[in-house]
Amino acid sequence: MDRFAELLDRLVLTPSRNGKLTLLVDYFRAVPDPDRGLALAAMTGDLSIAAVKPAMLRTLVTERMDPVLFGYSYDYVGDLAETVSLVWPEPQDGPTIDHSPTLGEVVARLQAASRSDGPRVLATLLDCVGIAARFAIIKLVTGGLRIGVSARLAKQALADFGGVDVAEIEELWHGLSPPYEALFAWLEGKAPKPEKAAKALFRPVMLSNAVDDGDLEKLDPADYAAEWKWDGIRVQVVCEGGLRRLYSRTGDDISGAFPDLVEAMTFDGALDGELLVGRPPEWTGTFSDLQQRLNRKSVSQKMRDSYPAFVRCYDLMQAGAEDIRPLPFTERRARLEAFVAGIDPQRFDLSPMIDFDDWPTLEALRKAPPHPIIEGVMLKQRVSAYVAGRPKGPWFKWKRDPHTIDAVLMYAQRGHGKRSSFYSDYTFGVWSGPEDRPELVPVGKAYFGFTDEELRQIDKYVRDNTIERFGPVRSVRADRQSGLVLEVAFEGLNRSQRHRSGVAMRFPRISRLRWDKPASEADRIETLQALLD
Repeated sequence: MDRFAELLDRLVLTPSRNGKLTLLVDYFRAVPDPDRGLALAAMTGDLSIAAVKPAMLRTLVTERMDPVLFGYSYDYVGDLAETVSLVWPEPQDGPTIDHSPTLGEVVARLQAASRSDGPRVLATLLDCVGIAARFAIIKLVTGGLRIGVSARLAKQALADFGGVDVAEIEELWHGLSPPYEALFAWLEGKAPKPEKAAKALFRPVMLSNAVDDGDLEKLDPADYAAEWKWDGIRVQVVCEGGLRRLYSRTGDDISGAFPDLVEAMTFDGALDGELLVGRPPEWTGTFSDLQQRLNRKSVSQKMRDSYPAFVRCYDLMQAGAEDIRPLPFTERRARLEAFVAGIDPQRFDLSPMIDFDDWPTLEALRKAPPHPIIEGVMLKQRVSAYVAGRPKGPWFKWKRDPHTIDAVLMYAQRGHGKRSSFYSDYTFGVWSGPEDRPELVPVGKAYFGFTDEELRQIDKYVRDNTIERFGPVRSVRADRQSGLVLEVAFEGLNRSQRHRSGVAMRFPRISRLRWDKPASEADRIETLQALLD
């Protein structure tokens, strides 16, 4: 357990991607099975411990210390696992077991525990380890590591460890299960590559590069096809041998949240597209509409009727048993059009191609697309094969320019992990009401877009200008005479019945601190309403 705790600690403190990869590869080399496989499962979200929930953890710690003191400690630290690991009292009669358990032993004991017995088992484990190992155990049971390692990065570390392409790992992944002993044996050259025995497996997606200054000048428009880029989530629809799977772009199986779409997957093949809600062709919903369906364990019939799911198809990866990814884009597109014509039109349609002769024509279309749910255009080289990863040149994304407004900082909340000592999550608002008696209404929340130095500046401003406290949240002085103006960039805007302002922003981030601008000159709600109209 100590090795896993050390790994988490070093990953949290290592900002660079390459540094994290090195740490993971070294860990996979040094740690035996099953611990390394269980650590991998924890990082990819595939380790399930059902016997303990965060609420139980709070109960355990408040049985051992004053609840008010714990509340103050949690408010200051900002992270539940870190707080509990620091304040957990040492047992008066010494450790309950005579050695520090391994990760495998910890997981085995927690997974074998019943819901009623889980708290006792967890308390026993926390009693017998040090602060770092406590932190690691709590992270395991709460399920959110927050160490800056995505599932994709963990798979890349596996590929580096075994000297293979990450696409090979991704194609095998959904046919494997923790602790991945067969996978590690193959990567170490001790056993053959695991066979893809499972059906309807995920296929690594092809990604695009953003259009940078000067890129288009080097490209011939005749070599590229263009299609609209829709504001949903990228998905892969895979059906094979009667098995149906809907995957996110990172390979997560999200089939359970979209049973209405899965019912219509009656073909053999693999499609790449954008998950949206609506009834094509007459209605395509907003991203806010799509969010009503995301991350749900069960979906009511009312929800299915109000927000029906469908996929706007971009590409065909497999038709029947034939892998068509090596074919050029123009051939795949022709195959895609024929394929989609034979399946349910209420659940699958085509993303339209765009006719253009030169880049200025396409730029004009990009700036004024025919539908509000379009966030830009995709450029695809006509001869390009479907290749996993992000190769430079074949595909480009040319997104619409972001919108910006000037808003006033209203509330701030402590961050997590490295930011737990800073107020780094900001709620901002714009002016509403009569000109002579305006009030601020919140319109969004952002926690990135600023530098570390700017974070320190805002944190000091929040501490110096706090007027009220609500648990971990601070209300900041914001009126016509005083207030910090933030220039906020965002991708889009939706109507919202959940927010008092009536609007919800898509991907808001802080683009600039306007120390120079008086709060009274920030934007009004009418500016955002005009964007909606």
